[in-house]
Amino acid sequence: GGAMAAPRSFSAAEVRARCAQGACLVRCRRRLYDLSGFVRLHPGGEQLLRRRAGTDVSAALDGPPHRHSANARRWLEQYYVGEMEPGEEEVPASRRFTAGFSFSLQDQPKPVGEAPVDAVAQNPTRMDPRCKTVDVEKDLVDWEKPLLWQVGYLGEKYDEWVHQPVDRPIRLFHSDFLEALSKTAWYVVFAVWAPVVLYLSWVSYTSLAQGNTRLFSSFTTEYSIPVHKYYFPFIFLLGMFLWSLLEYLIHRFVFHMKPPASNYYLITLHFLLHGQHHKSPFDSSRLVFPPVPASLVIGFFYGILRLLLPEVLGLSVFVGGLCGYVIYDMMHYYLHYGSPKKGTYLYGLKAYHVKHHFEHQKSGFGISTRFWDHPFRTLIPEEETFEKED
Repeated sequence: GGAMAAPRSFSAAEVRARCAQGACLVRCRRRLYDLSGFVRLHPGGEQLLRRRAGTDVSAALDGPPHRHSANARRWLEQYYVGEMEPGEEEVPASRRFTAGFSFSLQDQPKPVGEAPVDAVAQNPTRMDPRCKTVDVEKDLVDWEKPLLWQVGYLGEKYDEWVHQPVDRPIRLFHSDFLEALSKTAWYVVFAVWAPVVLYLSWVSYTSLAQGNTRLFSSFTTEYSIPVHKYYFPFIFLLGMFLWSLLEYLIHRFVFHMKPPASNYYLITLHFLLHGQHHKSPFDSSRLVFPPVPASLVIGFFYGILRLLLPEVLGLSVFVGGLCGYVIYDMMHYYLHYGSPKKGTYLYGLKAYHVKHHFEHQKSGFGISTRFWDHPFRTLIPEEETFEKED
């Protein structure tokens, strides 16, 4: 919003009342933030944030267990609603949570005349020098207009700008028709491709069941190997495995190519393919691949497999890969929008993927699995936890 209006001030009683009604207000020293719309997206889990409602989270931002990135702090500023009334910083947390974290040191009233020192001022090295809040009116692009044709003009500023995420929907095109084609609800991917997977699986299996498929028959008829129908699940799984490698390679080498600052068209292409998702990681209509462009890419890979492998074999590997793709797109949506239970596989993946967005954009390219980050040495390092620090 505009910087004209003075920040509204809140009393402790008002904050308590709002939290009692289910809002999730937190503060950093005197600054108050309304996280009600964000709790479900929080990688540390919704419960973790709800337990902090009404309290000062400045210590929790520094961790342990997690030291929040410059981007996370910038992200928080989007939910700023006003200031606590002077002297009313002490909002007691509801009694049932006193067993949780105690931030008593940070919460001691400050001696009179001593200005509250911001964590940033105390430790300038920790904060990214680029850390400034995203002010939509002062941003490098005009958010009122379609972004796709503007980003190419950012030149050297593009890379830094695109990796500073914001919580707002993106408009790419002037044309409503093109804009509609560029957006996809998650279930559309499932509705379009799941029937294709089922149909092609049936075709592959029944073709193999006829018993005419042989490996190496193009080189030698004498030593060619028959491929039985009960091999189908294994060929299918091979396709899924190959997809996971492809997912990694495309994400790392195509989606994360750094476009040359001087090339308007490559920057525009990068933004269209993946930059838009990094700029607005929680735009729900831009989390999965639209079926129209996807079908071109999928057709391309089908063609390659048909050239490399005998007919039904190529089809069987392809259908496994297509299944892998559908699972990946559903998982990617869930990693942004779901609230997986703490300690589960998906909880770890969500935290991992959000770190890729907010902090480690040059690593953590695996989305449905971290497997390929190991051999390619792009694993995001595990964080020091309480246990390791003791």
